[in-house]
Amino acid sequence: MPLDFATLDALRSHHPAWRLLRSDHAPLIASFLQRVFVAPNVRVMAAADLAESLEDELYALRLHLGETAFPKPALEYLNDWAAPDKGWLRKFYRSGTDEAQFDLTPATEKAIAWLAQLSERQFVGTESRLLTLFDLLKQMSEGSEADPAKRMAELNKKRDDIDAEIARVLAGDVPLLDDTALKDRFQQFMQGARELLTDFREVEHNFRQLDRRVRERIALWEGSKGALLEQIMGERDAIADSDQGRSFRAFWDFLLSSRRQEELTGLLERVLALPAVIDLQPDSRTRRVHYDWMEAGEHTQRTVAALSQQLRRFLDDQAWLENRRIMDILHGIESKALGLRGATPAGNVMEMAEARADIELAMERPLFTPAIKPVIADLALQLGDENIDPSVLFDQVVVDKARLTRHIRNALQDRAQVTLGELVANQPLQQGLAELVAYLQLGSDTFNTVVDEDRHEPISWQTLAADGQAITRCARLPRVIFMQRLHASNKS
Repeated sequence: MPLDFATLDALRSHHPAWRLLRSDHAPLIASFLQRVFVAPNVRVMAAADLAESLEDELYALRLHLGETAFPKPALEYLNDWAAPDKGWLRKFYRSGTDEAQFDLTPATEKAIAWLAQLSERQFVGTESRLLTLFDLLKQMSEGSEADPAKRMAELNKKRDDIDAEIARVLAGDVPLLDDTALKDRFQQFMQGARELLTDFREVEHNFRQLDRRVRERIALWEGSKGALLEQIMGERDAIADSDQGRSFRAFWDFLLSSRRQEELTGLLERVLALPAVIDLQPDSRTRRVHYDWMEAGEHTQRTVAALSQQLRRFLDDQAWLENRRIMDILHGIESKALGLRGATPAGNVMEMAEARADIELAMERPLFTPAIKPVIADLALQLGDENIDPSVLFDQVVVDKARLTRHIRNALQDRAQVTLGELVANQPLQQGLAELVAYLQLGSDTFNTVVDEDRHEPISWQTLAADGQAITRCARLPRVIFMQRLHASNKS
């Protein structure tokens, strides 16, 4: 893309990332979205949860900046960020639900990544990047060589180099990377890992844009249905066979290999245990970065599958409407032909009403009228003598399932599974048996759970007796294990 004046002026006016950097609330938007979406690798979040998190952020900022700072409610800010003229969040509704969902747009993630690069780095490595560029050039040169003799010469050279290295190691000469080289390569690995997660959101956005263009073409199509389907299927195959589609498919096949997953896990464990890497204080999520890649890739695959299903259903609806219209026209022709079979009428045979819209205002509709008029007995109400305490109506036990859900998700961030006993040990039951039942309900509705019938574990909690003394109650049930959805899908 040429960086001339006209191009940059258009980007400054229309690109969401540039508009975000120019916004007066850019520090709030970038810091909040980075903490909620980018850092924990969250792809989609419900509107209620996101508004609650933003409300806590705004409350903390008002304590420092004054009550007049950020006066609007959190949900109003989120809707404003998702407006078409902003484009920093994507607001949508999942099929079968009426609760709004929010997702980060690729432009916003690019702006946040650029802001992260503005901070001064204490260590800037160049050796690993030079070696990476050199290896890429070698791969392109060797991969495009069609001469068998040259390919064999290159392979023999590699074999000689490997034999020479084996001889040096057997002789006791084992070359090791120093701390500087390790830090250089680890920083490049972390940068590539973060950029890969950003690329997934952009790939998903490109597929969604393709689906939108196809729907627009269907709505404006005036030719034959066969030609339309041929173009649509051709474009679907084109995106799958494009450079981006083939690269994504190759990445996904590589990462789905169980052998590759075990190899990545072993390499990460070994590298993170190196003293030079420990000095860099890497993020705790680095240990499971390959699972973040799989989760992001799986979300992209689900999005593509959902778009294909919606497009197929849209085409089916179009075909059904077209067939119904044809049958109505044929039925009308048959009726008119039967009416004219006896004698040909004089004058106009058929009249068509003028095309217009029937407008029916809401206040013009009649009110509901009961079918049977109720009979009200003329009875005098008498005041009762019973002394009933109405406070019992308000002393109801309401379990906050959102709090329990956040507790389970926080426990599953750094581990693949957690038992119900461990959850209760970290956060004791506050509402007794009702809260325990809520945990079991979340295990069947929201999370993936496994019940080990062979092992039982006691769950205890504190409660108050009728005389006000604290007593301990205990429930013995089979061991319940909560697991991440990713691992559950891989097992299936």
